[in-house]
Amino acid sequence: MKEKLVLIGNGMAGVRALEELLKLSPEQYDISVFGGEPYGNYNRILLSPVLAGEKTIEEIMINDEQWYADNGITLHKGKWVEDVNRAKRIVCASDGTEEKYDRLIIATGSHPFIIPIPGNELDGVIAFRDIADVDTMLEAAKKKNGKAVVIGGGLLGLEAANGLMKQGMDVTVVHLMDTLMERQLDKPAGALLKASLEEKGMKFLMEAQTEAVLGKDKVEAVRFRDGLEIPADIVVMAVGIKPNIELAEKIGLHCERGIVVNDTLQTFDPRIYSVGECVQHRGTTYGLVAPLFEQAKVCANHLAHLGIARYEGSVTSTKLKVTGIDLFSAGDFHGDEHTEELVLQDPGRGIYKKVVLRDNRIIGAVMYGDTIDGTWYFELLRDNTDVSDIRDNLLFGQAHLGDSGHGDDNRVAAMAATAEICGCNGVCKGDIVDAITRKNLFTLDDVRAHTKASSSCGSCTGLVEALLAHTLGGDYSESPAKKPLCGCTEFTHDEIRAGIREHELKDIPSTQQFFEWKTPDGCAKCRPALNYYLLCQWPGEFEDDSQSRFINERAHANIQKDATYSVIPRMWGGGTSPKELRAIADAAEKYNIKTVHVTGGQRIALYGLKKDELPKIWGELNEAGLVSGHAYGKALRTVKTCVGREWCRFGTQDSTQMGIDLEKMTWGSWTPHKYKMAVSGCPRNCAEATIKDLGVVCVDSGYELHVGGNGGIKVRATDFLCTVKTPEDVKEYAAAYMQLYREEAHYLERTAPWLERVGLSYVKEKIVEDDEGRKALAERFLYAQKFAQDDPWAERAKGGEAHEFTPITQVG
Repeated sequence: MKEKLVLIGNGMAGVRALEELLKLSPEQYDISVFGGEPYGNYNRILLSPVLAGEKTIEEIMINDEQWYADNGITLHKGKWVEDVNRAKRIVCASDGTEEKYDRLIIATGSHPFIIPIPGNELDGVIAFRDIADVDTMLEAAKKKNGKAVVIGGGLLGLEAANGLMKQGMDVTVVHLMDTLMERQLDKPAGALLKASLEEKGMKFLMEAQTEAVLGKDKVEAVRFRDGLEIPADIVVMAVGIKPNIELAEKIGLHCERGIVVNDTLQTFDPRIYSVGECVQHRGTTYGLVAPLFEQAKVCANHLAHLGIARYEGSVTSTKLKVTGIDLFSAGDFHGDEHTEELVLQDPGRGIYKKVVLRDNRIIGAVMYGDTIDGTWYFELLRDNTDVSDIRDNLLFGQAHLGDSGHGDDNRVAAMAATAEICGCNGVCKGDIVDAITRKNLFTLDDVRAHTKASSSCGSCTGLVEALLAHTLGGDYSESPAKKPLCGCTEFTHDEIRAGIREHELKDIPSTQQFFEWKTPDGCAKCRPALNYYLLCQWPGEFEDDSQSRFINERAHANIQKDATYSVIPRMWGGGTSPKELRAIADAAEKYNIKTVHVTGGQRIALYGLKKDELPKIWGELNEAGLVSGHAYGKALRTVKTCVGREWCRFGTQDSTQMGIDLEKMTWGSWTPHKYKMAVSGCPRNCAEATIKDLGVVCVDSGYELHVGGNGGIKVRATDFLCTVKTPEDVKEYAAAYMQLYREEAHYLERTAPWLERVGLSYVKEKIVEDDEGRKALAERFLYAQKFAQDDPWAERAKGGEAHEFTPITQVG
């Protein structure tokens, strides 16, 4: 028979122990869970976004009720345990429910601390700890011109204040100390945070001691020791937490500040374990999630009778995102007379970094605004590393050391497998890499679902995405600096483009000779760039050099990690037909396609083709009217659409047809980097137009044009360019913008970094303000398209020259 395991407390730490146990020994226990709230297991860290209206309760659920059922777990929700008969091993709930146990886990968490002042029992005085508190605050926020007082300038207090502000309340934060979040920030960083929050409308009373909450039956005001009184409709106390040990004390377990446990997370009763904020281990209690998850893992190991894990305490760092601002701290960041401080401060950019050294070893660090190197500093601190050789560049981060390169992907590449990536959930680099490779994860959401990394506060999202890109490889590049194109020349991208234009250089050898190339044949970096620059400048005269292209562009298909290829036909604006679907299905069966996948660009991808099979499948797809989707090229990839007003009751314009027109106009165009567009039929933006290189959002008065978006490793929302009235206007502006990018961007530079480099005002000047210039750009683009819109699949399939498959759509 199965052993009986009961968990008291349905929070993050206790349920995490069950998750770990189910991985190790899924059939060992018959499990029951008691939870005081009427919900499954949810992420308390994300209560702030719920309060701010950014997430729903459903979205912050870690394990919904179906998860308990799927794992054979009995969930007693909304039931508080009031007693445990240790002699008979029976758990008793307040409603009379009883469960027997062989092993028991107590994970009762903590209580919010309520200041013992007059009026603290009034209606409207609450903590910020659970969903019920959020509901109370949301109800209070419905009052017009409502006023809220938040007591406590720590993380919870600021998040509560931010959420109430977003709900429309006038919020004052009261803090006893002179620095916000003084446990995580020093004075300069705290001052930057305060100034930023004040700009958003948050008010502060610093070094203020609350004397009483005033009111008859409900909150009306708050009085301070200096006599000041301010009105309030709600008072949120966020001044700290204390371990919830009442039940443990009642049943005779040894408690001090928390429930005392050993290194196996056992209490003084060997059948009872305890994890979470209620625990005291080696004299220390923890309030951060990462240590609690470490405890859960060790506890599960012993419940599974493996007996090989020990919890020896946690060295903690704090990486947070407070109202959109990244913060990091670790160790002793205040220092003393025996320490040194290295400080980088740029108030204009909202960046502050301080590293505290003792004997050339990091003992503490605090960061505001730019926290990407926090994990690295923490590793140096934890490992007691001598930083003498790198202290000159220490403040500038890991990317600036030696020749390691730049970018988050280089940083994660240099991290050890044991380096912690996600502090909220205690996930290290090795866990993520293993999940990516073993479970074939390819997106941030996949990684979140399988590892929980980046699923809580979100501050490690950049690192997780960089690790994903580094592990999989991919088509990513940094914005080029003003430097030589490559080691073969002294000249920059812009100088070479100007020389090609002004001196009418029309082939690669003459260009290399003119610029006195150091190596006769060039390299893998400069040859593709020169090929593109010549093709863009002389579309009717320059003959494309296929040997100067990347392997995917030479093969006209994406090579995959197993050396097979993928084929992705073009689907105009994401639309298709039964004929096309039959052709794809027939080809997939005939060539034994391993994977048929619907891509994020609204197309169907066929994976697992051998190189010699490509011409055959291309020929069959061509017969059905399908052409290359250029999913492999530095070219137009897709134009994503929604169904628009043809079907959707919210649609304002025919977004589908607009997307088809744009794609037929621009397909086959070679660009400095991959190029994506989207057309959304209304401001609800279902086609995600505002993270594309060019996005169109249909509105009642016409079409909004958005530019410079990027949904890849460096997510960037678009900038608003202008509003136009007609479909013809959209096509003209789209052609002009694409041509401006084609003519002026550096090779391998996405529109997002290009736009940031040249400036939105420059693009507006060229596209919006200069009518003649815009029309000239559009005409140059259409001229180039006459030579570009040849389907390479048709050429390879028929063994002859490429032919124009679909005519371009004219502008105007």
